[in-house]
Amino acid sequence: MKNSGTKIAVLSGKGGTGKTLVSVNLASVAEKSIYIDCDVEEPNGHLFFKPKVVCEEDVIVKIPSVNESLCSGCRKCVEFCKYNALAFIKNKPFVFEEICHSCGGCALLCPEKAISEKEKSIGKVQKGISLNVTVNTGILNMGEASGIPIIKKLLNESISKEGLPIFIDCPPGSACIVMESIKDTDYCILVAEPTLFGVHNLNMVYELVRLFDKSYGVVLNKCLDGENPAEKFCKENNIPIIGRIMFDNKLGFLNSDAKIAVRESEKFKQLFSSLLETVMKEVQHETVVNS
Repeated sequence: MKNSGTKIAVLSGKGGTGKTLVSVNLASVAEKSIYIDCDVEEPNGHLFFKPKVVCEEDVIVKIPSVNESLCSGCRKCVEFCKYNALAFIKNKPFVFEEICHSCGGCALLCPEKAISEKEKSIGKVQKGISLNVTVNTGILNMGEASGIPIIKKLLNESISKEGLPIFIDCPPGSACIVMESIKDTDYCILVAEPTLFGVHNLNMVYELVRLFDKSYGVVLNKCLDGENPAEKFCKENNIPIIGRIMFDNKLGFLNSDAKIAVRESEKFKQLFSSLLETVMKEVQHETVVNS
């Protein structure tokens, strides 16, 4: 990618799988990096990084505002809106701001020019520094329909002119906000748990990265001795396993205390350094293959 560092997205089919654990520690073990928390509904990366010199900026979208004196009641705006954010109630136009997706189509379509647009804050982005990591966090206001404008702002403003690696902590699942988070990435890390439910959740993001034609590999988290259904699923589907994180009480305690493992333990620093090296080799290999 031109004028940017390698973008690595970390995904999981649900929360609690270890997505933030992996992304935070990979960003920290790199010599210098950018971390982006795109889980805008429940961001928690900042709890680990505790960034300094934090600046904050509102994310503004435009929503329709109807001039009733100009409205002819043609209902073209209501028919156009696929999100049902416009309605006629008692012969008056009404805007449901909470579910408007700010596409602007109704204002363009209105034959009477009765619809203009007003600004509305849907959340904010915070930027700060934590030792070697630039930390960018998106926070969606409660009740808002979509965090995509916040994610777009985060990703557009986090381009690394210095060629630094960029680690994107994606929202859990495979919804639109996840798609927005990974669409311009160079590589995707899928984090999976060693259970049958873990297989189901892994399959969700596996299908998503294949749909987007992304290079990917799986990190098996919370591994135990014995059968691992997620590992079996990967082998049956020829999915590359790029790393294993064994179940470890010390790692669990560090994580629950919002401490970055690689900054606390040489053992975990070596573990995530090895994983980062593997990821970067995979990215370089894909770059060569696709060039």
